[in-house]
Amino acid sequence: MPRTGTALAPASVPPSGLPGLDPDWSRIVDVVESGLDDGTPAGATHAWHLLDNGEQLAALGAEPVGTILCVHGNPTWSYLWRDLVAQSTAAAADGRPAWRVIAVDQLDMGFSERTGVARPLARRVRDLDDLTRALGLTGPVVTFGHDWGGVVSLGWAVDHPEHLAGVMLLNTAIHQSDIEPIPAPLRLALARGVLGVGTVTTTAFLDTTLALGHPALPATVRNAYRAPYRTAARRGGIGGFVADIPVDARHDSHAELDRIAESLRSLTVPALLLWGPRDPIFSDRYLDDLSDRLPHAAVHRFEGAGHLIAEDVDYAGAALGWLVQATPPVEPTPLVEPTPLVEPTPLVEPVETGAEPVEAARPLWHYLDELLDSDETALIDMAPGTGAGPRVVSWRLLSRRVREIAAGLHQIGVRRGDRVSLLVPPCADLTAVLYACIRLGAIVVVADAGLGLAGLTRAVRGARPDHVIGALPGLMAARALGWPGQKISVNRLPTASRRALGVSYALADLISLGRDEELPEPPQPGDVAAVLFTSGSTGPAKGVVYTHGQLSAVSRALHAQYGVGRGTGLVAGFAPFALLGPALGARSVTPDMDVTAPKTLTATAVAAAVAAIDATVVFLSPAALANVVATQGELTPADRAALARVTSFLSAGAPVSEPLLASAAALMPGASAHTPYGMTEGLLMTDITLDGIREAARDDVASGPGGVCVGRPTATTRVRISALDETGAAVGALSEAPQVTGEIVVSAPHVKDHYDRLWLTDQAATRAVTPGERWHRTGDVGHLDAAGRLWVEGRLPHVITTAHGVVTPVGPELAVSALTGVDRAAAVGVGPAGSQQVVIVVETVPPAARVGLAEPALAEDVRLVAGQPVAAVLVVPHLPTDIRHNSKIDRTRLAGWAHGILTGARLTQP
Repeated sequence: MPRTGTALAPASVPPSGLPGLDPDWSRIVDVVESGLDDGTPAGATHAWHLLDNGEQLAALGAEPVGTILCVHGNPTWSYLWRDLVAQSTAAAADGRPAWRVIAVDQLDMGFSERTGVARPLARRVRDLDDLTRALGLTGPVVTFGHDWGGVVSLGWAVDHPEHLAGVMLLNTAIHQSDIEPIPAPLRLALARGVLGVGTVTTTAFLDTTLALGHPALPATVRNAYRAPYRTAARRGGIGGFVADIPVDARHDSHAELDRIAESLRSLTVPALLLWGPRDPIFSDRYLDDLSDRLPHAAVHRFEGAGHLIAEDVDYAGAALGWLVQATPPVEPTPLVEPTPLVEPTPLVEPVETGAEPVEAARPLWHYLDELLDSDETALIDMAPGTGAGPRVVSWRLLSRRVREIAAGLHQIGVRRGDRVSLLVPPCADLTAVLYACIRLGAIVVVADAGLGLAGLTRAVRGARPDHVIGALPGLMAARALGWPGQKISVNRLPTASRRALGVSYALADLISLGRDEELPEPPQPGDVAAVLFTSGSTGPAKGVVYTHGQLSAVSRALHAQYGVGRGTGLVAGFAPFALLGPALGARSVTPDMDVTAPKTLTATAVAAAVAAIDATVVFLSPAALANVVATQGELTPADRAALARVTSFLSAGAPVSEPLLASAAALMPGASAHTPYGMTEGLLMTDITLDGIREAARDDVASGPGGVCVGRPTATTRVRISALDETGAAVGALSEAPQVTGEIVVSAPHVKDHYDRLWLTDQAATRAVTPGERWHRTGDVGHLDAAGRLWVEGRLPHVITTAHGVVTPVGPELAVSALTGVDRAAAVGVGPAGSQQVVIVVETVPPAARVGLAEPALAEDVRLVAGQPVAAVLVVPHLPTDIRHNSKIDRTRLAGWAHGILTGARLTQP
């Protein structure tokens, strides 16, 4: 067909040898241009270059279940989607569901024809429609877009509901707020005198984009992206795309962008948003906007990834995995034979016990309603720096404050489902604010300062709070680092400080506004209540989402396991349990300590807290416990008498060794010493007493895999093991078989609901072999013994894969730590996976004066007890630990350091 119009450069195919690009995917398609409603004439024919694996699928005899229509942005081209084309084709070759992938080069871009005319957004959406009609493309179609190609792909999606099966997006923007400027890099590119020079005359815009890889793109890949843009004549489309950014309502493309954005709200097809938070152009605020328009979308934020997310992470594997779940099989030949519906297996097998029926779930604030007229003590705040001694809060006052703050929050516009980030250290104010948000139905976001400033920033930004309630340090960080949300101060601030920090209200203002105001209807058990961030000790902290029903189940589990309830005096040196006190009806106290630095807790502070509230139950973290034992010499006779009245003592947060637990038990001789096992995703999974630990050691059931015994599952918990293969992957079916090392997998009513904006992580964590049941993969490695007790052997990422099999770290570490002159030890793997060597790093007593190889005598002792061939023994003054718990050894950091030492790096502290 003859072409009309003038083309500056014809379409062509990419040169051979571009990494990852199969020449057989390339096609040139002639497309007749249709007219637009604005009177733009039809009739011109333009040649498109695209990647298409359709012929390869046909050669494999694979019938596609649908088509993925991929649209690149600026200044990339279809090369961006090469991994998706390759993985989809490979899946078909393996007999898995086959997707045809069509990745286009938009006109004036990539290796498609240069048309020489402006192509605003509406024209580009119509261009894509022209192409799909020329291809005869019908449903099911899933669109996939990145950057400005995300907008174009969504324009096609909303215009073709009859063919649309789903939408997928990488970093993009579909709407520009009237009150916020466009991203700074784009403002610069649009500046007078910069646009043409930066985008067309030179390669500045292209080079800047290609510098956004994390890690940096290999030179061969950068050159592949540059291949279609070698001359200024071929870069006109890059400038045209930038010029088409609708910076305000006067821009020609603003109306089309607005049409597409508003149309998204009516899309009900499955949606997937894969995001790189380090993008300087399309930041999380654009993800927030897309999430609001597509509230049903699955979202995964890849921490560390940026604008070129397709180069930073395995986006293709994530997308294809999502498609398996999100899109139904194509009729009339289903991919999977339908199975009859069956009743779901209960989380806990019914057992005839003769006990009273389990109490129905009650909201977390129910004791605040029941005790609103009680002058009994609800909590005592012993936080340092108050200057007036302990602060005693009655149930009456706490109940009134919670209601007033909740009503005040509602008066200033906080609604059910709004996210409220709490940047307040554990104290009476935090307790009141927390329960006010819970009662109102707002979602509390809790990420403590122990994550460090960078970790806290990632957490707060990723959780996209609508409001921030903070003490002064938190508000200063929020202002300096640009954290989102309306700012509310716990304390009244001077006017100048309020303005500088962007604070709208103080807590006292909310109390005043909420006084005598009615509260809205309470939230329901299935509503989301909280996003609690993990420690970040094995990677970026994850937001763990709990519903109201699940948090209530946590409090019921604690009550059932330990009898903590109405009238119990509870010392909470472990922040999660300090906040659960009112839900349990317990009078609670947080001892004088910095909760972000557990080692600041002393024995005298614990004794003072016990005496202040006549406590019978004490919760401490392992790091805090170690310092309590270390400072016991400072206890007075009165302190020891107070501690002797404690009847239950618990240490949670990391496995606790028998010697440490025994030393603590000696300080509280009347207490039953427990060390429950759990994590942010499930606070109470198993429990064991000191006597139980000793019994397990006497049974000698740990002679095989080793580890720390954490006891038997709690009443409503099931524990299974997924066995490891030789690569250290947990691939085995869920099993209760004894002495089998694998990933610990748990199920209970009080396990988290899901991870926040981490769809891929959530899928991995809930993956189980048992159909129809929901399990949480903990990431911990361990085994069950013949008596049904669980032993923790380490973390999945820390498993050492040697030529002789997998080695888990905790067993060797415990054996080495028992040696004279050794405080702690860490076992890490050095070398390539599958042939790693075991290296033991030792923290000596007294601390070593330098780092390096251990003395021969110590090295020999370590090798004798380690139970594994040990390639090297190193000594350090201090082992690195995670910044939140101060108790979990950072084995990943230590392994990298040990590798450097053994390969000749300079000797420095890890």
